[in-house]
Amino acid sequence: MILTVGDRLAIRQPVVSVLGHVDHGKTKLLDTIRGTSVITREAGAITQHIGATEVPIDHIYKVCGKLIGSKRFTVPGLLFIDTPGHHSFTTLRARGGSLADIAVLVVDIREGLKPQTIESIRILKQYRTPFIIAMNKIDTIQGWIPENGRPFIFAEKEQQEHTLNALNERMYHIISLLASENVPSDRYDRIDDFTKAVALVPVSAKEGEGIADLLLVLVGLAQRFLESQLSNEEGPGKGTILEVKEEKGLGQTLDMILYSGTLRRGDTVALGTRGAPLITKVKAILKPKPLDEIRDPRDRFDSVKELNAAAGVKISCQNMDGVIAGAPLVVVSGQNDPAVAEMKEETSVKIETQDDGIMIKADAIGSLEALAYEAKAASIPIRKYGIGEISRRDIVDAAACGTQFNKVILGFNAELSKDAAAELEEHDIKVLTNQVVYRLIEEFQQWLDDTKKKQDADKRSEFSFPAKFKILPNCIFRAAKPAIVGVRVLAGRIRPNQRLIMPDGRSLGKIRSIRSGEEVIKEASQGQEVAVAIDDITIGRQADAEDVIYIDLLASAVKEMSKTDLTEDERMTLDETIAIKRKEEPFWGM
Repeated sequence: MILTVGDRLAIRQPVVSVLGHVDHGKTKLLDTIRGTSVITREAGAITQHIGATEVPIDHIYKVCGKLIGSKRFTVPGLLFIDTPGHHSFTTLRARGGSLADIAVLVVDIREGLKPQTIESIRILKQYRTPFIIAMNKIDTIQGWIPENGRPFIFAEKEQQEHTLNALNERMYHIISLLASENVPSDRYDRIDDFTKAVALVPVSAKEGEGIADLLLVLVGLAQRFLESQLSNEEGPGKGTILEVKEEKGLGQTLDMILYSGTLRRGDTVALGTRGAPLITKVKAILKPKPLDEIRDPRDRFDSVKELNAAAGVKISCQNMDGVIAGAPLVVVSGQNDPAVAEMKEETSVKIETQDDGIMIKADAIGSLEALAYEAKAASIPIRKYGIGEISRRDIVDAAACGTQFNKVILGFNAELSKDAAAELEEHDIKVLTNQVVYRLIEEFQQWLDDTKKKQDADKRSEFSFPAKFKILPNCIFRAAKPAIVGVRVLAGRIRPNQRLIMPDGRSLGKIRSIRSGEEVIKEASQGQEVAVAIDDITIGRQADAEDVIYIDLLASAVKEMSKTDLTEDERMTLDETIAIKRKEEPFWGM
């Protein structure tokens, strides 16, 4: 795993995004790496804002000393991004793809893969971002003997056999869950080819165990596989805006990641908005000290005149109206710089639309693309899309769609505005919102399925549907006025008031009532055996035991039935009924 290199071109530090399910230990892991306590200052100990921390290579040498000895790397360090959730990852974009060069997916070894973990995996695969998995909370395994800051490969040797068995059992459970998501994986020290398996690194963020292993895997993989994309690019700075914030004494500021080139105080920059790029000047560049947190620093920021990639900083500009999180920042010569047109192209969303489809909304470009990606994979057509909250205009627009199935708005991290909520009460449209994109898709598919079933039920109540039944032998309870016979429903459903025909086309009476035991029922479906009272028929004359009788259908209803989800038996019965009716009327039902 340890890689040594000769003199090479300087490379920037890789951007490492930390993702995972709520409360699996993302921020605690970073607190342990940098020796901070950001998590204790977060509301409810849950990350509220995107953070960034620079971990210099000298600190990594110090932490990993027992594992690497005097070996050295050309990677200058790691730039970690801590996100409030997997959805924030989708807002962090660079050159139209993921801002992160590599990701750490934090998984609680006790709980395994949770909904947000699966969501994160799918998004990482969508963006083709390489990742490793930190299996956190190994200190909670029964019998674990902890020691602060110890590498996992040393800690493992100090544990009792039953503790290691419990560790392996949980790890192999996670490996099997990952396999179900088409992610081959294994413990990092058991992998021969890191291009074919995701590395699992057992850690305890609380005790600091395994942190050295984690940092070493990250640095080693970055240097071995990412060196070409980490080459320091000279020229105008390019970055991604993490958040737009009001800071006491500074006013409005931008937290950002500079991932390429150089940014200087006084530079003219283009900032991404929901509309045309905003051209403004940089007034101040404030850089947190190494191992400090951009969102909640322990020490004062350093005011710098010049900044080289990659770095997480806070900047102040002359004008920041309309700037949005996830938008790009590019140093430009002015309004006519070609980079402005390129930015406009990059921030324009390109999603395939159709005339018949639903509307989707999300909080940022990346989130919208993630939702569109999952919708396309689920064969859900999109008619319209947008960024921001669901507005009153969106409700009115959706209400004007033709079919009920298109009167739908899906919101990924996009909530209803107050005006939209009031407007929604006036219209029969469906609005679904969720912070887990695949759950949002699942909820829509469930609603679609339920709605189709209800529509089919409504249609069936309007007119008879294909069905047939057989008169059972030894079950003639009354021959006439009305005839009462025991029957078995062979296909479809039978109901009172449905008219009947024989296979030779002769019309019979109609069903007066249906009983199951002593209970009068509204319908009997395929497979049921019930007693049926039939008007205008005498058993032994028009029909007899063992006869198969069909429900008579309206010719005008046949086309509607063909659009409905019929079972295979119902469709076969429909074909048989059509054949019976066409013996006398060749064009019946056409």
